[in-house]
Amino acid sequence: MNDRILPEKSLVVRHGIVEIGEHWAIAISGLVLLVTGMFELPMANRYYITSLPGLGWSGDFIKSLYIHYAASVVFITASVFHLLYHGIRGERGMLPQPEDIKTSILVLKSFFGKREEPPFHKYLPEQRLAYVGMAVIIAMLILSGLVKTYKNLYAPDMSLTMVLWATWIHNVFFVLFILAFASHIGALVLKPNRPMFRGIFTGTVRLDYARRRHPLWIAEMEGEGEGKQPMGRLPAVEGQDSFHAEVPDGGDATKRAGRVTTEAPAAGDRRGEVNSENLPAAPDAETGDRENEQRDT
Repeated sequence: MNDRILPEKSLVVRHGIVEIGEHWAIAISGLVLLVTGMFELPMANRYYITSLPGLGWSGDFIKSLYIHYAASVVFITASVFHLLYHGIRGERGMLPQPEDIKTSILVLKSFFGKREEPPFHKYLPEQRLAYVGMAVIIAMLILSGLVKTYKNLYAPDMSLTMVLWATWIHNVFFVLFILAFASHIGALVLKPNRPMFRGIFTGTVRLDYARRRHPLWIAEMEGEGEGKQPMGRLPAVEGQDSFHAEVPDGGDATKRAGRVTTEAPAAGDRRGEVNSENLPAAPDAETGDRENEQRDT
């Protein structure tokens, strides 16, 4: 994780260079796939796209197909790298959580001033839901595209049923990809999300924005910066009550309260106890008077 606070610049690092690179690799190659996919439908000649400077090739099916293949290599490579890289590193921040749908509804209500936004971690709940939706769309495009490519290059006599299924799946998810892409861009136009726009290019967001909208994320980073131990029991000091400290563990910044508990000593552990039977008995008053008389004589 590259997340860290830069107080001297009033910024927070939200994405590292790897995340920025893979994001733009998928975005640019995906955009090229969209355009060249439409050029293969003979749209370029029909709508005079071929008359635009530098786009004369768009009316050539074979050239468009080759560019489509080249972009698909980048697209698939970046997608697979994303899964392997973040999977191996154990980064699960973008995976949906049980309350994401309910929280997303609350966020939508906040856009219309009907309630306040709840505090967020690094990612918004709708971002996690959109991530899964986009992942499914990309997976179906890749799988159906591989079938179509295999048919074009190695199996021209492939079953017509298989070809039709692959074509329809590719076309349907092609449309869904356009809608998801447009929604992804449109979400940044919303006023509450605009501060995240700079993160696409620089990987950073303003610190004041992060504190206001992502306090759980900030609390986690500040807790790690202070070197707090994971949640658990601190070693007890003999003769003192044990102290149970609850601090952030695994990104849960809500478990930061501490509490002191007093525990009874374990059975058989008699350290620190005073046994009155072993103490010498205190002399009574009469015995003390006799001792004093003897000394006087």
